[in-house]
Amino acid sequence: MDLITEYLTYPDNEFGDGKPGDGRPEGSEPGRPGDGTMAELVDVVAATDRMLAAVSAMRADAIDQLRVRSEREAATRAPGPFASSPFSTDAAKMARRSLVAELACALRVPEGSAERLLVESESLVHDLAATRTALQQGEISYRHAKALMDHVWSLPKDARAGFESALLPDARKLTVAKFDGTARRAREKAHPDTITTRHAKCITDRQVQLVPARDGMAWLNAYLSAADANSVYERISGAAQSLQGADEPRTLTQLRADAFLDLLIDGVAPSGLGRGIRATVNVTVPVMTLLGHSEEPGHLEGYGPIDPDTARRLAGHAPSFTRILVHPETGAVLSVGRNRYKVPKDLRRWLRVRDETCRFPGCNRSVARSDLDHGKEWHEGGRTKHDNLAHLCGPHHKLKTEAAWAVTHARDGTLTWTSPAGREYTTEPATRIDPPPPF
Repeated sequence: MDLITEYLTYPDNEFGDGKPGDGRPEGSEPGRPGDGTMAELVDVVAATDRMLAAVSAMRADAIDQLRVRSEREAATRAPGPFASSPFSTDAAKMARRSLVAELACALRVPEGSAERLLVESESLVHDLAATRTALQQGEISYRHAKALMDHVWSLPKDARAGFESALLPDARKLTVAKFDGTARRAREKAHPDTITTRHAKCITDRQVQLVPARDGMAWLNAYLSAADANSVYERISGAAQSLQGADEPRTLTQLRADAFLDLLIDGVAPSGLGRGIRATVNVTVPVMTLLGHSEEPGHLEGYGPIDPDTARRLAGHAPSFTRILVHPETGAVLSVGRNRYKVPKDLRRWLRVRDETCRFPGCNRSVARSDLDHGKEWHEGGRTKHDNLAHLCGPHHKLKTEAAWAVTHARDGTLTWTSPAGREYTTEPATRIDPPPPF
């Protein structure tokens, strides 16, 4: 009997009691399926996650059937004393409000959440049938489906099916955060309006919100242009990192929060570092955009596409440039310029463009917060070469070194990770780059 079947065949209120005769195999731990290897137990977790996805598709079907039934009954209901027709606008709105309230009560969620579930379910069933099928078969999670919906809704209806079919393969293999970034870039190409037009409209919505939290805390949220938000974050990160030391008890996250407060309230960072900190923002600008002959978006590291005007403005204030040649049609990086003789700096620059984030499965920390790691350790004969180097953040570098995670590098930048349970996970580079020249 496999572990999933074993788990599901336990009586519902007896599994895990730890009492004699509770149906558990003799010698197994209370609250767990019978003995299994690490790999088998990971398989159980992965299988239950696929089941949760299938149940999410079932829920979407049921919610949309509720919507259809509610609208049908409202259309045939006898008109009220003030209604002009059996299915007047007011009657339709009231039926919708009643259904939202019904769902909210049944699911114990706010009515706003119930309304979103109605909209998402209708979209899955009627607009994104392939996504619903992938969800039903456990190939993607509901969060993947929701990320796809969020981008699809901003496109014209005639562009949605093509967008969905192009993105679903990525949803099947990427984490939600990675997939969202891929979908955002694809949306820029698929949207009929230029990013300049859309950015000019959205920038008018910039705002700052204060959101109360528990225990005397609050969130201060700012909705800004991507370039400005990244500049702010890099500035407070630089101030925070400059304060780190052996005698500093605060974490980097706490130091960022304190630097943020000091810069806003007092105008300078701790220890008077305010004017000495310069934000570093990395942006890739197509040369024809830079020259004003194209409206191709720029690419802001750690975010994605930005409008050409902002890209040109950032390039105009840049203290230095790195030349990156890209194919004018495919956008594939062809080579990375070298303006310094020193090998380590040139190679690091090339790898930064290739990786963009920590290369551990699912990690989204930027290369700015990661270090280069030798796949095959230097002391074991590993070479300082592009196909033996990749960016890893501190926690995942430690995991690779101390927790028996192994990694294999392919020449094209693909990494294959093997976990302690023996499972394999693949991560691909953010940018496919031809092998570098001999550094």
